[in-house]
Amino acid sequence: MFPSVAQLDNPHLARAAGHVRATDALTVAQQVRLTQVPAPPFMEETRGALMADLLREAGLTHVWTDEVGNVLGRRAGTDDALPPVVVCAHLDTVFPQGTPVTVREEGDTLVGPGISDNGRGLAVLLALVRALEAGEVRLRHPVLFAASVGEAGLGELRGARHLVSEQGAAHGAAAFIAVDGAGLGQVVNQGLGSRRFRLEVRGPGGHSWLDRGTVNPIHAVSGFVAGFRMPATPPDQEASFSCGRCEGGSSVNAIPESAWVEVDCRSTSPNHLEEMAAEVTRAATAAVAAEQAARTGKLTLQTHPIGFRPAGFTDPRSAVVHAARLATDAVGVIPTLGLASTDANAAMAAGIPAVTMGGGGDAGLAHTTREWYRNAQGPEGVIRALYTLCLTAGLTS
Repeated sequence: MFPSVAQLDNPHLARAAGHVRATDALTVAQQVRLTQVPAPPFMEETRGALMADLLREAGLTHVWTDEVGNVLGRRAGTDDALPPVVVCAHLDTVFPQGTPVTVREEGDTLVGPGISDNGRGLAVLLALVRALEAGEVRLRHPVLFAASVGEAGLGELRGARHLVSEQGAAHGAAAFIAVDGAGLGQVVNQGLGSRRFRLEVRGPGGHSWLDRGTVNPIHAVSGFVAGFRMPATPPDQEASFSCGRCEGGSSVNAIPESAWVEVDCRSTSPNHLEEMAAEVTRAATAAVAAEQAARTGKLTLQTHPIGFRPAGFTDPRSAVVHAARLATDAVGVIPTLGLASTDANAAMAAGIPAVTMGGGGDAGLAHTTREWYRNAQGPEGVIRALYTLCLTAGLTS
């Protein structure tokens, strides 16, 4: 049955929403507690262990960790043979090992790296479990709660991609709801894809004067950066290209033996993303050839893929998008559809209807050590996620 606003008029759901408001202080306290456990890229185990304990405390009896480190908890449905509805929040942060993660209070604001992205999302997952249990809410579909690994940076959605793979617990899921950071109005139904490469050029090197005229890897890399031309973007799509890191050489008076540049291509279109990747290879090859034609010696080019995120799209007319928009309206906010790069990309690419939403509150300076969160309309963010889940999974009580 397609979701309708009338379904929100339910005494069990009302009790669940009331529980969210009554336990808001606990939700924020758990947000701080989880944020203060380091979870650098590829090192999420300690935070994951705490999340597993907190999911059990919240009321889930079936909690486990999968092959790649995702922490999962299953809540049975009244028709438990149906495919699950997934609610997911990522465990990891962008901050390297050794980054101080203490959260401090500045008036009504919490400040600390990861306090919003994604301490908030993890706290909302726990609040959802508690609310469903407190309200004795029964849903047709089983619900899979997932705290995923590898969402940020070069993690490249490894946790979510495993979840929706043939080996994953969310394979063939009915819908996928990612909770990521703060915010209350946006419903992300479009996944921004990316391809990332390191282009490495090597040559014989030499003395800047005695070996003058020898091919120079830095010159070739610079020629690529200056000469790259992005393929024409389809009129209904968006795309970007950026060189993020570049390095080479050992001394000002030496012709370098090697140089490299890392590039980031992004697009909302899978086909355009492939065209951009092909153009990176073509442009790099041309830059190396131009340097060899102008000087003596031989250069080699190696193209190393270092990241891939699939682009994706969920039809605005799908049940999960409709449910998220109804839920946003229900908490008094006008919903807007949006674009982002999140765990939902993996689900969209696997053909699973998916959305991403914020967990309420205000936030800023994400991906910096000065990241902040303010709990303005925080409970409304949890309730919006609760309504979205219940409308998608089918209320039966």
